Amino acid sequence: MDTTGPWMRASQAAGLLVDGEARPTVFAQMSAKAVATGALNLGQGFPDDDPPAVVADAAIAAIRAGRNQYPPGLGELELREAVARHQAQWYGLHWDPETEVLATTGATEALAATMLALLEPGDEVVTLEPFYDQYAALIALAGGVHRTVPISSRTDEAGDLVLDVAEDDLRAAFTDRTRMVLLNTPHNPTGLMLWVGAMQAIVEEAIAHDALIVTDEVYEHLTFGPAHLPIATLPGAQDRTVSISSAGKTFSVTGWKIGWVTARPELVTAILGAKQWLTYSSGAPFQPAVAAGLAMPPAAFHDLAQDLRGRRDLLTDGLRSIGFRVSVPEAGYFAVADAASLGEPDAAALCERLPGEAGVVGIPLSAFYRDGHAGEASSYLRLAFCKDRPTLERSLERLEAWAAPRR
Repeated sequence: MDTTGPWMRASQAAGLLVDGEARPTVFAQMSAKAVATGALNLGQGFPDDDPPAVVADAAIAAIRAGRNQYPPGLGELELREAVARHQAQWYGLHWDPETEVLATTGATEALAATMLALLEPGDEVVTLEPFYDQYAALIALAGGVHRTVPISSRTDEAGDLVLDVAEDDLRAAFTDRTRMVLLNTPHNPTGLMLWVGAMQAIVEEAIAHDALIVTDEVYEHLTFGPAHLPIATLPGAQDRTVSISSAGKTFSVTGWKIGWVTARPELVTAILGAKQWLTYSSGAPFQPAVAAGLAMPPAAFHDLAQDLRGRRDLLTDGLRSIGFRVSVPEAGYFAVADAASLGEPDAAALCERLPGEAGVVGIPLSAFYRDGHAGEASSYLRLAFCKDRPTLERSLERLEAWAAPRR
């Protein structure tokens, strides 16, 4: 029986096809190493925190009230209305919850349904690089062509890594075949937040090439300096933008898989047309719980971000003192650390050894590049600081003991 198909194209694009067989993602591989070795897992981005009480209590109440069967395909109106209010309150973006908001099985399904609905074979999709590995797989699954814009790095006066994207590189990535720009800001894996000038360049080029803008904004509330600015708020952007976010990162409920899409009705209708053949609907009792979370006062979101910022500083300060060159992220769950100064030019090889040698799991940044070719970033690791403080402290102690003979 011939079992080839689009899944092979997607697996190959994601670097997960070896001798014709799919292998687990780097996240699954490294998490398995953590279990096998007892290492502390700073690789995969799942937090150690419980959700806010109002969110957890609402989920329990919904389960006990019997809200456990299929919700509507568009999602519970309660959640769609909460998303619309949230977008208006935080960003001044106004969406009709009846026709312009769609609940999804996390941002993952939202991205998949969007690409399957809106791409034709041969359409070009622009992303930043490094990129979340799912992007390459989904573009390939939809028959698209992946074009990337590099995130560059330099060393500042303090010896830290500084990451940036050149406006000229963004503009140069557009061609007559560009159908979609997939923008991830705040960015995974680097924690970079694009500046307004870069986003305006994207909007201008999208208008000039009649391209769609799709945004992955799952870290929108986990920012440590300037607030998140959705690209849909820029002049000329809202009508051609599909904005995607989710509850998993903000509320520490990555296993609930509740996400949403906001876009103009014709785009939502097309995306729903693909989504209905994927999951149709999911997470019935979690949808009202997420609605309760989105209604929390701004101070509650601020407190969540500030707590995470403290853990970011704990990890980045500790890594710097050990001898890593560090990029201090502006948002998200992850820090980038350069191990070259510790005599480790190949982060992929290092991450294979670290669980056994240091009792710590990280992810090589090369996992977020096409074909694993990271160039100057080949010695960079991605390490998660969404863990509790004792885990971060023990991880730093282990890394200090491992690095001491190398300095």
